[in-house]
Amino acid sequence: MDVESRQGPKGGDTMAASEVSVDWRGRPCGSRKHGGMKAAVFVLGIQAFEMMAIAAVGNNLITYVFNEMHYPLSKSANIVTNFIGTVFLLSLLGGFLSDSYLGSFWTMLIFGFVELSGFILLAVQAHLPQLRPPACDMMAAAAAAAEGGCEEASGVKAGIFFAALYLVALGSGCLKPNIIAHGADQFRRGGGGGGDGDGDDGGDGKRLSSYFNAAYFSFCVGELVALTVLVWVQTRSGMDVGFGVSAAAMAVGLVSLVAGVFFYRNKPPQGSIFMPIAKVFVAAVTKRKQVCPSSSSTTAASHAVISATGAAPVHRINKFRFLDKACVKVQDGHGGGGDGGKESVWPPCTPAEVEQVKVLLCVVPIFACTIVFNTILAQLQTFSVQQGSAMDTRIGGGGGAAGFHIPPASLQAIPYLVLIALVPAYEACFVPAMRRATGVDTGITPLQRIGVGLFAVTFSMVAAALVEAHRRRHAGLLSIFWIAPQFLVFGVSEMFTAVGLIEFFYKQSLSGMQAFLTSMTYCSYSFGFYLSSLLVSLVNKVTSGDVAGGGGWLSDNDLNKDRLDLFYWLLAGLSLLNFFNYLFWSRWYSKSVETTVQVAGVGEEGGGGEQQEEKSVDEVNMGH
Repeated sequence: MDVESRQGPKGGDTMAASEVSVDWRGRPCGSRKHGGMKAAVFVLGIQAFEMMAIAAVGNNLITYVFNEMHYPLSKSANIVTNFIGTVFLLSLLGGFLSDSYLGSFWTMLIFGFVELSGFILLAVQAHLPQLRPPACDMMAAAAAAAEGGCEEASGVKAGIFFAALYLVALGSGCLKPNIIAHGADQFRRGGGGGGDGDGDDGGDGKRLSSYFNAAYFSFCVGELVALTVLVWVQTRSGMDVGFGVSAAAMAVGLVSLVAGVFFYRNKPPQGSIFMPIAKVFVAAVTKRKQVCPSSSSTTAASHAVISATGAAPVHRINKFRFLDKACVKVQDGHGGGGDGGKESVWPPCTPAEVEQVKVLLCVVPIFACTIVFNTILAQLQTFSVQQGSAMDTRIGGGGGAAGFHIPPASLQAIPYLVLIALVPAYEACFVPAMRRATGVDTGITPLQRIGVGLFAVTFSMVAAALVEAHRRRHAGLLSIFWIAPQFLVFGVSEMFTAVGLIEFFYKQSLSGMQAFLTSMTYCSYSFGFYLSSLLVSLVNKVTSGDVAGGGGWLSDNDLNKDRLDLFYWLLAGLSLLNFFNYLFWSRWYSKSVETTVQVAGVGEEGGGGEQQEEKSVDEVNMGH
């Protein structure tokens, strides 16, 4: 029987309690039959096909919104960023439902079909002319300064479009964190059963890190196919066929998910994940007048509770010491107001519960530092696509329409083409080399990996600004390949930041909260895209009168009149400031996490023999 962690005392709380991995029938898993890479490969399948489907829509959506639904360029950009932002914001809902009530598998299956229905509805609208505004050339209308311009989608047409779009957002948002968490759940984490006691330093810890790299590789494959084959289909055969192909890809992904049902190790839901968190805060406030335990007593209590429950590794935090009062047992007659029965209402929380809440508070600044990174991603999926549309898209000789024309959205495939080679090289070459140099099993720590990406992404906007300034001087004559460097630099930086962030959040959570903590990674994407919409509106308002026509840097539908290059320089400056902000908070986090308390060597027969091990903060130190 494959037991994730030993069962705690009867009546113990969710965060301190253990989990038992079960198969699709709810029976305890076998260590050889269930889990491992043979199960994770089915999850990687839905990762690739779902990404293929959503990327083909999201990365070229601005073209459909602008050309077919006839929304102005800045409004179209905001529609796209709000849509993608909502996808990632809804990941919190998916993580909550999975950990609390449904479990990862059923959450993925249910919301996978919701996403599929959205793709089908988009294809139907794109196919039926009566569900779209009358055909009109937006670029020609803008160039002629036609009074009133093209008719925007409104009423029922707009309602159907946004209903389909947000069905896709709901399905994809609830699916994404569970794909990562369910795949990672196929590998036992440190402190779990099986008795190896290695934690993240053991074999499964290394395999877990390799899985995150494999998941990113699967993501890259899905993106590459979407940005080449599917975007080409959209351009050549119409958006209706393109949306239909996205629906077909999503259906194949669901088949892959269901095909692995006999091999999965499933984590049963454990009830509301917010109740133990709320309990710590309420208990700390209720017992605020109590004497806080000493560090030594807290340490001893932590060891005792963790030994008894066999819980997953717990980071001991030296910040937010007021929360330690939640562990204090109120003596009769000394509870707040002298109520001797107060303790029966607010029993002491376990040290594991308190430390987990502290971890949640400590990771918030790390999370916040990735928002600007994702604001830059939003530009590559909106303005950079339009930037490519204003350039020479031909490959080959000939004038006019001669030669093959590259769909502007397909330029985003360049980094993923390179990353398909770089990700295996990272795992096969970089990680072993850095492991020998640093002694860290994953080569560099997740915090270091995030930092490398946050620094590198600044140069993506520098490249974008320089190219846009050059394009304005050679309007219509510059090859579309000039914008390739900004996509390439961003892709490399994303390999470090995105994977590092997912690994960082997953490893901070106790059993039962993996999907929700992973969803915080996607929530960063959400805030980044919402910030992009806010910046576009704010920049237009602040810069009104700075360009011809007085409408702001991004207010015109013609990039030759707008000042997109100045907007890119603004983002480059924000990105550099954000990197230095991250350095501060990563060191603050590293100094906050003193040690990791972990259980090793749990006996197979349920007997004693638990060992306790403390790991140095070197696992998370940035730059040490």
